[in-house]
Amino acid sequence: MESLHGLGTATDWIVMIAYFLGIMLFGSYFAKYNRSTNDFFYGGRRFAWWLITVSIVATGVGSHSFVKYSAKGFEYGLSSTMTYMNDWFFMPFFLFGWLPIVVYTKIRSIPEYFERRFSPTVRFIATVFQLLYMVGYLGIGFLTLGKVFTPLLPESFALLGLTIPVTLMGVIITIALITGVYTTFGGQTAVIFTDLLQGGILLVTGVLIFVMGVSYVGGFDTFWNLLPVSWRLPLANFNQPPDFNFVGIFWQDGVAGSVGFLFMNMGLLMRFMSAKSVNEGRKAAAFNVLFMLPISAIVVGSAGWIGKALTEMNPSQLSSNVNPDEVFIAVTHIIASEGVFGFVLAALTATLLSTVDSLINAIAAVYINDVHRPLKKLIKRRLAAEDIEAKKELSSARLASIFITVIGILATLPFNQYPTVYEAHGYFHSTLTPPLVTAIFLGVFWKRFTPAGVLGTFLGGSSLMILGARYPEILIAPFAHGTPLDPVHPYTYISALYNTFVCVALGVLVTYLQPLIQNTSDQIRKSRKHKLFIDTMIVLIVLFLLMVWFNIGPLAVLLPLTVLLTIFVSISAAYYIKFDPTVHLEGLTFWSIKKAKERFKGGKVNEKEGKIVHVMWRQRKDDDDVINLSNEDMKKMAAETGDIVYLCDARKYLGGLKSIHSRIGEPHDEQGIVFISKEHKLSALFQEDKILYVEKEM
Repeated sequence: MESLHGLGTATDWIVMIAYFLGIMLFGSYFAKYNRSTNDFFYGGRRFAWWLITVSIVATGVGSHSFVKYSAKGFEYGLSSTMTYMNDWFFMPFFLFGWLPIVVYTKIRSIPEYFERRFSPTVRFIATVFQLLYMVGYLGIGFLTLGKVFTPLLPESFALLGLTIPVTLMGVIITIALITGVYTTFGGQTAVIFTDLLQGGILLVTGVLIFVMGVSYVGGFDTFWNLLPVSWRLPLANFNQPPDFNFVGIFWQDGVAGSVGFLFMNMGLLMRFMSAKSVNEGRKAAAFNVLFMLPISAIVVGSAGWIGKALTEMNPSQLSSNVNPDEVFIAVTHIIASEGVFGFVLAALTATLLSTVDSLINAIAAVYINDVHRPLKKLIKRRLAAEDIEAKKELSSARLASIFITVIGILATLPFNQYPTVYEAHGYFHSTLTPPLVTAIFLGVFWKRFTPAGVLGTFLGGSSLMILGARYPEILIAPFAHGTPLDPVHPYTYISALYNTFVCVALGVLVTYLQPLIQNTSDQIRKSRKHKLFIDTMIVLIVLFLLMVWFNIGPLAVLLPLTVLLTIFVSISAAYYIKFDPTVHLEGLTFWSIKKAKERFKGGKVNEKEGKIVHVMWRQRKDDDDVINLSNEDMKKMAAETGDIVYLCDARKYLGGLKSIHSRIGEPHDEQGIVFISKEHKLSALFQEDKILYVEKEM
């Protein structure tokens, strides 16, 4: 394959550098809205649905999408859009199950949910899986950055008499440092507002590329006729070729990838958690699936389609042997003039940064909530005053963001062994997504799912996944739907079906066998040597895991050991973990969301329909976290003392930037006036003489 170099002109680089500087300054500006880790990670739960929607587009159609879907569009045509049409069937599970639970339980990370639903032990293991998933995702993002920007640079630079070669890793490190600056200081508010800007540029530019490309080849009819017939089909062939087929892509992208991205990607979840209410989050998700994803499918794949048409022109305008990962840049360079090309590069920068910035911020959130705070509790470190502790955690979050950026750079190394970003991303989803997705789904929608079941899913399921990767022709082939075996990268996509199946099967089987497992645990407990029995099981669990991980022994030995491992894990879980349905189920499953709302409020939910009222604000002298409305305004809102309300600057174009959530305190008699505390003013940065509106949340 041919690799490109030196495509960027001086004009293009001026545009690029100006954009980089602008985006860093723009993002860092929002640091002033961060007064706590709640602001840093979740934007103070204040934003309107439309702002979240555009921000989601920039994140979802982020760093890898333009590269990998342009590559597949170039190689296989319109079927590159398959992935973007797979989100609708699981969306109700998210809208009415996972999203309200995440918001109403006030969890700050996915592992925290596992502790509340199951136990601290489950949280620890979930944290490991979550960090592996997110660091891997970050590594793919940085790898894509390097692959996109390398063609823009010359093969080497001359500086002070030295010749400095342009390497993939050097490009990755440079871009990673730039990305880390505004994410480290701006936090989630910076991410949302930079992605608002980037999302708009992304959509406009993506459509612009398609229009310019069609015009370049001579109009839509000419473009359509230049594409071979197989490139015009909306779906790929059912089970071949090995590197792109319908059944494999469905299980890898449509199930493992898309479900995983929505349910366990903290970067995306934190966007929904930044919405001012659950209903606003639902609006954002629904609009994204119904309107934004179809547009996004065209935006990310069209450069590949144009590229194929260029190769079919006479004379050919693009080499058919071009590196697929460089198709987007190559096509844009051909169809755009110098100034427009610079603008497109700036837009590409927007898409490349959006996923990466979200991941850095999200991994820092997981670190603070699931490593930093639990470690403090474990060592029983004395905590400072609440406000001082919040500032310390904010500093730790920023340091974590820097450290995570470095780890993300190192994570690019294993993924660079795959021929394209698409294959690397497919393998990543197939291997790291199934255990967590299975555990979340069964935990949310199945009340009977137990700690033994989830630990069986995590440890037993992941062990079977490892064995499947080592012995694909034996374990994965029965699930392959006739997909040919690629000896170099066997069953890159369809392995997602096998991995999902073994995780679900073990979780369900262990849960149905819970009475037998509990009885066995109780019998062991009655023995005088019960502690020795359990300790021996734990030692064997560790030994069996190491044997599977390091492939010590043939499959005929490792497979039975995995079964024994799952049995011992289940019995140990029943022995140590006390599962109380009133504690571990209420408010934490789909069947008890009403209870979650009551706990969120701290009392009975006020379901009365009321109106939104507009008010002017005045500051009180105390710092109580309540607002005071007039009796008349409360009647209009059908609100009561203690209700949770949303107080926001009435200028809609701000999208909720200047807003707070609080509770209603004792009423007064000055209609149209709301009294707020000093902290409310500082948090929302309310301006003098600006009208606010008050909306009852619950």
